[in-house]
Amino acid sequence: MPRLSQLVFYPIKSCAGISLSSATLTGAGLMHEHIYDREWMLVDDAGHFLTQREYPKMALIEPRLRSDTMELRAPGMLRLEIPLDLPDPELAPTRQVRLWQHILKAYDCDDLTRTWFSRLLGVPCHLVRFHPDARHTVNPQRTGGMEIGTLFSDGYPLLLIGKASLDELNERLVAQGRAALPMDRFRPNIVIADAPAHEEDHAARLVMGNSEIRPVKPCPRCPIPSINQQTGEPGPDPLDILRTYRTGVGGIDGIAFGMNCIVTRGEGEVLRVGQEVDLELAF
Repeated sequence: MPRLSQLVFYPIKSCAGISLSSATLTGAGLMHEHIYDREWMLVDDAGHFLTQREYPKMALIEPRLRSDTMELRAPGMLRLEIPLDLPDPELAPTRQVRLWQHILKAYDCDDLTRTWFSRLLGVPCHLVRFHPDARHTVNPQRTGGMEIGTLFSDGYPLLLIGKASLDELNERLVAQGRAALPMDRFRPNIVIADAPAHEEDHAARLVMGNSEIRPVKPCPRCPIPSINQQTGEPGPDPLDILRTYRTGVGGIDGIAFGMNCIVTRGEGEVLRVGQEVDLELAF
């Protein structure tokens, strides 16, 4: 039977993730220690979001959650501590930020934080935090009309990938004389094992205990899988291999790997690595 083999949580969009043994499931994605997946994001002075696509060194920004702060580490930088308590909405500075076509309200960072990230990336930038008044909704055409919100993810609360799907890609890479890739290149939230390759493409729903998630859209891949998440350096891009067998999956343009998902039952339930997954196929 399929089982949950990995849970990964990304406090800051496009920075390093945190592997978890358990996480709370919410409608907006995974939550850990009352912090949501992609609750923070980096933006430039104009408010446009930054990712590893343009700044691969973001992979080296390593968050760690402490009792009341998020500790950030990066090579060559002193540690930085970010308070986890929500700012006072009457006093905290805010700014408008752009995430793809969405304009969202966000809390702005202080001067020390701004300087730390700007020095690391070599470009003026701000760390922003999702504001409670902001509303970033999932495309209702993919949710059956349900209004579902997320934070600073590209578009959906969860990204699901099957371990066997990566195994198949790695077999193809090795057959071409190339190195196998780790799962972190694809930055999933949930990884399932003991299911056939790409069975997630055909899943109507996945039930884990009292919770249920529904795959709603194949994930179109950008160049980020070419970036070594341990070194922050671009390397051989697997998209040329993926293009040979993962183009046009699910009717999307481009190359797909993994499935974007929404939560349909069980908000507040705790997911645990190792638990069984009832994967119901759509046919």
